[in-house]
Amino acid sequence: MEIKEKLGAVEAILFASGEPIELYRLSEASGVDVGTLPSLIRLLNERYDDYGSGITIKKLESSYQMCSREEFAPQIRAALETKKNTPLSNAAMEVLTIIAYNQPVSKSFVENVRGVDSSSVVNNLVEKGLVEEAGRLDVPGRPIVYRTTSVFLRTFGLSSVSELPPIPGRETENCETEMLPEFAAEEEAAAAAAAEAALPDAE
Repeated sequence: MEIKEKLGAVEAILFASGEPIELYRLSEASGVDVGTLPSLIRLLNERYDDYGSGITIKKLESSYQMCSREEFAPQIRAALETKKNTPLSNAAMEVLTIIAYNQPVSKSFVENVRGVDSSSVVNNLVEKGLVEEAGRLDVPGRPIVYRTTSVFLRTFGLSSVSELPPIPGRETENCETEMLPEFAAEEEAAAAAAAEAALPDAE
């Protein structure tokens, strides 16, 4: 298969999918070796840049997705006029921050940190595609836990949750000191507020 054909196959698959595609699936579907795909995608993006294209291919952890460029967001919103593109409220940003930095977490965890009922906010974030269900806890009642999605990564311009900005003053996860529950909740609330301030703005 010639390089032009490989580029065309990868581009067509990403365009038709509309969703993030795992690297190995993209390799199987296109017939292109896994080790070659990153360089081909980089070449496609270089071509898009040269042409001033309105699309780009983003890496989202171990997946790739064809997306519109951020600078054209206002025009796209005007064309689609979709509810999902409305700005996030302060409460939504707070809940999203708590989930992003502690995932996977249950609604009760979020509510313990915030001190208020957060069910509707979590449900709204699920509706927007920013968080998703990630199984259930093995405790009485088996509550659902939530994690962020590839839409979250794309919205905030991240390739992985490991790129989230650090929370100022937060102790490392390897710290052996355990806090009492009431103080742990206060620490999580302070961390959430600091993290919310650190996250880039999103609509």
